[in-house]
Amino acid sequence: MWLSVMFDLPTVTKKDKKVSARFRKELEKDGFSMHQFSVYIRYCASLESAMVHIKRIKNSTPERGLVSILSITDKQYANIINIWGNIEQKNKPKPMQLEFF
Repeated sequence: MWLSVMFDLPTVTKKDKKVSARFRKELEKDGFSMHQFSVYIRYCASLESAMVHIKRIKNSTPERGLVSILSITDKQYANIINIWGNIEQKNKPKPMQLEFF
């Protein structure tokens, strides 16, 4: 089963930004991967495992904002359609190549 956590947290004040960043870090610490900026996903081997992670999310949810948790089966997740457009990436500097004679 897959857990998808979608959230919209306020980021107006410095404190809001800190709370939002802490929530994201807690998700990553719990094994979630960022699918989109405010959408994190994680695979769980069983319903019991999913319930443990749902409880952790509930305990770390900030007081303000919206957090939604969606659980879907592996079979349902297999039907996902991802459409990737062009993604701009920063050009990494090429390392200097050494020559040995």
